[in-house]
Amino acid sequence: MKYCTGLFLSLLLFSSFVPAQTQKKRVAVLNFDYATVQNEVSAIFGTNQDVGKGVSDLLVNQLVKSGNYTVLERQAIDKVIGEQNFSNTYRADPTTAAKIGRLLGADAIVLGSITQFGRDDKTQSFGGGALGGLSRKYGLGGIQRRKAKADVGLSARIVDVNTGQILAVAEGHGESTRSGESLLGAGGGGGSAAGAGYDMSSSNFANTILGEAVHQAVNNLAQQLGQDANQLPTEHRTVSGLVADASGNPIVLNVGSKAGVKVGDQLGIYRKIRDIKDPVSGKVIRTIENKIGEVKITDVDALSAEGQFTGASPAKIGDTVKSLP
Repeated sequence: MKYCTGLFLSLLLFSSFVPAQTQKKRVAVLNFDYATVQNEVSAIFGTNQDVGKGVSDLLVNQLVKSGNYTVLERQAIDKVIGEQNFSNTYRADPTTAAKIGRLLGADAIVLGSITQFGRDDKTQSFGGGALGGLSRKYGLGGIQRRKAKADVGLSARIVDVNTGQILAVAEGHGESTRSGESLLGAGGGGGSAAGAGYDMSSSNFANTILGEAVHQAVNNLAQQLGQDANQLPTEHRTVSGLVADASGNPIVLNVGSKAGVKVGDQLGIYRKIRDIKDPVSGKVIRTIENKIGEVKITDVDALSAEGQFTGASPAKIGDTVKSLP
């Protein structure tokens, strides 16, 4: 009996020192800006490829694996960008990015740029004694054979969606450990990386010289961004709104991302029973409400939200929506 009591006290003391698990911050990773290296990209692939989207996809995968953030899905980001008709300038503009983040209900936005993408050339000359009089005869001055290693540089900023303030910066660099004639070949040969679309998340691309450098740079960047997770501010918003449409399920609310509503939120639905008035002034001093159910948010825009309702009785237009205690 004494042993059991001691064990219980030990567990109780231990649990009191275990820190509470903090909620992970919600971030959206926008496509990286690659204007600085666009000429190099076209030269490597033979046409312009959106390597900024490819790098963004790889970074999302790494951030999800790390578990430091809740990362918003690309479909949600693309939907907001399409609805707001944003141009590619959003990739480098913190103000525009912050607006996208607010519409998504994110805590922060990750903006990035590709600063280096391509060859680290080394040229080996063969001439003079190697080919003797042949090169001198034709005025070639020797023959050069060009080999390449890949170098990739990335930079990223974490932007507060409410203020547009840059909260943290990170840089990632990747360099291939191999060299070859082609950046998209697996070592010394040619060959395509992943078909016409050059899917940068494919194993084919990852196994190329350039892919090796890209993955190294992204992994380096993700590690630094993971360390910056605690720099994001913690903000608690209390949602208050009304049911705007209850003709079916999901129901529609008259509050959206501007009021702090996020996809995945669980909100309470309440119905007014009566108002209590001050006997002297006649003003309403308290409203008595009854909770009739909850709604789980599945879709959000700036001014409205949609969610699945569960409750003992159907929701009605005008019912109150509130954050749960």
